[in-house]
Parts: sequence; structure tokens; C-alpha cells
Amino acid sequence: MDVEYDVIVLGTGLKECILSGLLSVDGLKVLHMDRNDYYGGESSSLMLNQLWKRFKGDENPPETLGSSKEYNVDMIPKFMMANGILVRALIHTNVTKYLNFKAVDGSFVYNKGKIYKVPATDVEALKSTLMGLFEKRRARKFFIYVQDFDENDPKSHEGLDLNTIPAKELIGKYGLEDDTIEFIGHALALYTSDSYLEQPAIDFVKKIRLYAESLARFESGSPYIYPMYGLGELPQAFARLSAVYGGTYMLNKPECKVEFDDSGKAIGVTSDGETAKCKKVVCDPSYVPDKVKKVGKVARAICIMSHPIPDTNDSHSAQVILPQKQLNRKSDMYLFCCSYSHNVAPQGKFISFVTTEAETDDPQSELKPGVDLLGPVDEIFYETYDRYEPTNDAEADSCFVSTSYDATTHFETTMKDVLATYTKITGKELDLTVDLSAASAGGSEE
Repeated sequence: MDVEYDVIVLGTGLKECILSGLLSVDGLKVLHMDRNDYYGGESSSLMLNQLWKRFKGDENPPETLGSSKEYNVDMIPKFMMANGILVRALIHTNVTKYLNFKAVDGSFVYNKGKIYKVPATDVEALKSTLMGLFEKRRARKFFIYVQDFDENDPKSHEGLDLNTIPAKELIGKYGLEDDTIEFIGHALALYTSDSYLEQPAIDFVKKIRLYAESLARFESGSPYIYPMYGLGELPQAFARLSAVYGGTYMLNKPECKVEFDDSGKAIGVTSDGETAKCKKVVCDPSYVPDKVKKVGKVARAICIMSHPIPDTNDSHSAQVILPQKQLNRKSDMYLFCCSYSHNVAPQGKFISFVTTEAETDDPQSELKPGVDLLGPVDEIFYETYDRYEPTNDAEADSCFVSTSYDATTHFETTMKDVLATYTKITGKELDLTVDLSAASAGGSEE
């Protein structure tokens, strides 16, 4: 391989594919390699026989579960915020033309043993059974402030400088109860901890506005969309995009080894005795184990069911967030459900995930509060996987390593990592001002 590439990307996980696409569109010469003979890495999409092989050791699932080929079970299932960063990145790279999206039916939150629809506007706040009468009025006033807030119009700020005051001070102004603050922070703004309460309120308000604007976009009951046939379509769409820009994809390349010069800078990748030269390497943690550290563990249950999650208004696709305090935990728990309506399972079948940051070594007991909400399941598989973060200085060694996927069932944290890595590689912020109408999604009707 005599050619020198600007960037070699190792692994075809979601993060690597998005970065590869963004860099290709920027005009960089990209070689994308994977040791596996399939796309997706950790975030691959499995048919039923592949799922069976992974968890049961054979490829003979019971016939009662339907045709194996009709299953597309995403190993890292995450919904996309309709107006969020990932959708903007997909439009920016024009990958949307290779994908069909469908709106997700429902977005819910768990409170005191029950599942409730997440209210996101002043109108929904008044209708919600999640709050008492007086709290509804307080929440309505808060939502009106957020809806009317315009960064460029000081009048809408009501004398508050959101760049300096912390979120808890803004919330305090409206006298909201702890349960209300919890669902707004964790199920609307999608924070994974309460540290946001001490941060400037501007980010908090922007996140709630993003949720509300995404919700209004397709009027489906949730702010989320999901590709037909699942996320397994994404890496392949990016591979097609890469080809358009002259990039090269190579699957089934064993022993991809990053080569460094005497000063410790990445200069290429060797596989099958051949070395491809490059200026920079982008990869997931599995390709450079000596440049990452373990920072946690995700516990998950993967379930096949014959019905939607109970108490979700028969939603054929839904997210339920169980805030940490509701379960006396340090981290939130997430329920993800998708079904034949998104073509990820045969007619009448539903795929559900229960995920959380593991706090014990017993995933079965730890995930029980979430699994109990699912009702009867046809099959259930438990698994944990370690989460890694890079420890290297990417500026010094030109090796840009992504962080492992967390337990969230939406793309917000994933895209934060992608954008930060993009800026490190290119030295510039990604401009994501795009025409959002370029990504349309079918309604939630059957």
C-alpha cells in the first residue's frame, strides 16, 4: 500500500463511521478498516440466529420466535432526537438519502412505581397526571419561560443571565418539587447525573427546548426517530458515502496493528503484512488496549416479547427513563423498545433492552426493577460489558480513540464524544446549521 492516507479509521462502530463520514466530506483521504467481516463492531445489528449463537452457543433459536432474518437486534440501541446533533450530522453528510426513519411512539418516565408520559410543554404539563394541581401550574410557568426564551432577546430572559446563574437557581425561581426537577433533568434534558444543577442554566434550557422542538417536529408522542431496520443501516450508509468521496472500506482485516514512529506518533496501520501509511488514526478502544483505561461497566438485559411495554399506550417503540433516585441508585436505568413497526423483528414481536451503569456484579438483580416493568418475556439474555476511555494525548501521538458506549438509550452522549473528537482531529468546530427538513420520518401509525 504505497498511498498515504490523511486518516485511517479502525472499527466500523457508530462513532467511527460518523467520524469517517464527516472527515470524508471535509475532503480528507480516509481508509476505513475493521478486523470483523461485518459492519458495526460493538454496535452491530444481529439476526436471531447470531443473537442465539452469542448468548446460547448454538444457532438454533425456537421456531416460535419467527424467521431469524426478520430480526435486526441492535446491540447498542439508541434513539435519535429528531432535531439533535446526530440527525444534523446525517443531513450534513447527506447520509439521510440512504436511510428511512420512522418516528418513535412514546417517551416515558418512571415515578413512584408507575410509568408516565414525559410532559414537555406548558399544555402537556397541565394534562399530566405526574404532578398535582398546584405543581402543574408551576411547571406550566417554567415551560412557558423555556419556550419563550430567546438567547438574542434580553426581554425573554426576565432579568436572568443564564450564562452565569446555575440551573438550580432558575428552577428555584419557579418553586418546582424534587420529583418534577428529576423528570425535567433526566427525562427531558437527558442529563445522566445531577451535576447540571450547579452548571450555567443556559445548557439546561437549550436541552429542554431541543426536546420540545423535536417533539413538535413529527407530532408522534416522542421527540425521537429511529431508522427502519435499526441502526445496522447506519454503518453501511456511511460506507456508501465514503465511496462517493473516494474513501476506502476494508472489512475482515485481521490483526490491525497501529504503527508508531520513534517519537511515538501514529504513522500507519499494518494488517496481513502490509502497512498503510497515514497522518492520523481514529479507532475504538479495542484496537489500542494500552491507550485506554476501564472506567465502568454497563449491565443490560435483551428481551424478545410478544407485546409492547405495559402502560406505554401500546407504543410499538418507546423509551422509559427510570431516574436514579427513584431506585435509590447512583445512575439512571433505561428501557428501550422497538418492534416489527420499525422492521427490527417479525410481525407481532418486540425487542426490549433494559440498560444501566452497573453498580454491582449481579446484573440480574440490578436490572430487576426495569425488567419487571416489561411484563411477560419470550426470551431474556443478560450481559455486562466494560466501558473504556482513552488515556493518551491524541495531539502528541495522533491516535484518536473513542470512548465506549454508555447505558443511555439516546444518542446525546455518543454525539458529544464524536464532535469533541472531530474538533481534536481537524482543529475546528463542526458547523451543523442544516435544513432539518432533509430528514423526514414516517408517522407512528401502523
